[in-house]
Amino acid sequence: MPHIVSIAVSILFDGLAYAMFLFITSVGLSVTMGLMNFVNLAHGAFAMAGGYIVVTLTRSSGVDFVPALIIAAVTVGAASVPFERYLYRRLYKATDLEQVLLTIGLAFMAIAVFTYFYGPIPKSVPLPRWLQGDVNLGFRAFPSYRAFLIVLGAALIAVLWYAFERTNIGAKIRAAVDNRRMAESVGINVDRLFTLTFALGSALAALGGGLAIQLFGLTPSFAVIYLVLFLIVVAVGGLGSLKGTLLAALILGVFDTAGKYLLADAGGFFIYAVTVLVLLVKPAGFYGRE
Repeated sequence: MPHIVSIAVSILFDGLAYAMFLFITSVGLSVTMGLMNFVNLAHGAFAMAGGYIVVTLTRSSGVDFVPALIIAAVTVGAASVPFERYLYRRLYKATDLEQVLLTIGLAFMAIAVFTYFYGPIPKSVPLPRWLQGDVNLGFRAFPSYRAFLIVLGAALIAVLWYAFERTNIGAKIRAAVDNRRMAESVGINVDRLFTLTFALGSALAALGGGLAIQLFGLTPSFAVIYLVLFLIVVAVGGLGSLKGTLLAALILGVFDTAGKYLLADAGGFFIYAVTVLVLLVKPAGFYGRE
């Protein structure tokens, strides 16, 4: 395989794996922000919590990596319900500044708590043998873990698309995102939808946090360092849009990976450059409401 083709294939493969991580972690934030119109800067804290649950289960309890991911997602999703009911719900009609202060405060409190219990040193997790090494596709071998990310991301995309586009609950969520007042007038319990989608978004964040350990390592600062990336994906894709979040994650993931392959010294310049260009042309994002 020619060298330039090999580089292009590596960029596309690694960019797609990175995009799946961005999509999994950001889609819940996009839907909840589109539905609730709530600035949730604590989303990264839920992702971080999921990561530390995976660390604890795999290292202290001997649970395999994949079951640990599922347990972490379910646990964080359930634990997020009291936050939505007793904290977030009080500020649904508050100003953006009040929402930012609450949620960024929760994020920094989470950083302090996890630093106390786990320390500031990056954590890793043991992977099962089938996720180590490479997978040979005939023309090229690729890292097994990144291939797993791509397959898992594709499966979640299919499940979420079916849930949002082909089920009754999905229709209600889309109706509430488009026009909450009209949805309430036809008998849809929007408050219950808020709780359901918030729990789902937090569960997906926790899943993304667990998946991120092998990519970036895990420290308590994860809650704010990667929050910027999640917000960028939401802004570029458009609030409340599943396909917008996917498109944004794909574009940003591939461009960011390409920039780091071809111009490593530029760091994360490209992901921000693409963000600025897209928002100059479409301020509401690809599929956001103008």
